[in-house]
Amino acid sequence: MRPEFLFPLFKNINTLKGVGPRLSSLMSKLAGEHVIDLLWHLPTGLVTRQKIERLSADYVTHQIIVEVTITQHNPSRNRRVPYRVQCDVEGRPLTLTFFNGREDYLKRKLPVGQNRIIAGKLEEYAADFQITHPDHILEKDELEALSIHEPVYPLTAGVTNNTLSKAIRQALELIIDMPEWIDPALFAKEKWPNWKAAILNTHNPTSEHELEPLDNARQRLAYDELLSNQLALELVRQSMKRKAGRSLMGTGDFSKMIEDTLPFRLTGGQLGAIAEISADMKANYRMLRLVQGDVGSGKTMVALMAILQAVESGAQAALMAPTEILARQHMEGLTPYLERLGLKTGLITGRLKGKKREALLAELAAGDIHVASGTHALFQE
Repeated sequence: MRPEFLFPLFKNINTLKGVGPRLSSLMSKLAGEHVIDLLWHLPTGLVTRQKIERLSADYVTHQIIVEVTITQHNPSRNRRVPYRVQCDVEGRPLTLTFFNGREDYLKRKLPVGQNRIIAGKLEEYAADFQITHPDHILEKDELEALSIHEPVYPLTAGVTNNTLSKAIRQALELIIDMPEWIDPALFAKEKWPNWKAAILNTHNPTSEHELEPLDNARQRLAYDELLSNQLALELVRQSMKRKAGRSLMGTGDFSKMIEDTLPFRLTGGQLGAIAEISADMKANYRMLRLVQGDVGSGKTMVALMAILQAVESGAQAALMAPTEILARQHMEGLTPYLERLGLKTGLITGRLKGKKREALLAELAAGDIHVASGTHALFQE
């Protein structure tokens, strides 16, 4: 069961203030439907602004924060001509430019004669200073909430960075200190922050370096993700292993006879793999295992030992290969060992037709063939 202290983080994002049905749908596609999904939606860029009191050519192309007094609105009835709002900054004019700007909204947001805090990129157009589509328009008492460092997130159509940032800020307020789950020795060696600090640091970068994969906080979060994925996979593996299976105890007679006649000794890796597979086969649950090894490392001999344990238990065995050529190669390689034990083999591929196929299937059904090699035709009707 999920610990109760995580419940707030797994609420739907539509529980956040300002996230209605439309935004909820868009954000779910972008990051996920839960609050915690927003925490894992990490910034990929950073805007660093400078607070200024007077306009100067030195700040052109820079991101700035400045207090303005609104002096005039110049609406446009032509869609090609932007809506302009004239402002004053310590005696110097500044134009705020909006393409497709809504007059009623802008007049409410920027009332003539009032002061506002404007954040955006300062430009110079026709010898005048201007800011096109300011990133933030705030009242004076909201200035403290505006950081000079603003993270930039991956977005989707219909979701602005400002809107997403507000939702993520709310999500950040819900996180708490949690028990550490990383191995203490590794945690100390890497000098990682705890999870809460790592999340907070990553969403509040103050330099470009903190956006890099090798940043300390991001390294810790990456390890968390890797560790959780591996644990989830292991839980799936254990769940699948617990499914009922057929116990194939074997006697060890066939395998010992083959091992004694081999012109070489099995390697430690082979012996270890064979032992683990044998233990799985003896158990009362299904085996779920992958044998990994380079070409020529002896995987086929490991498979042969598993086949012999099945046959020793009174079962038939099948060895499936992805192509007919490989199926034939396996059969040619294993048949000499199997015939030495008095075991009969058969090859089943899609190419086998007519009476030959019927005869082979009849032998299989009668139990006369102990080991079959083939392609996917092995489990086709």
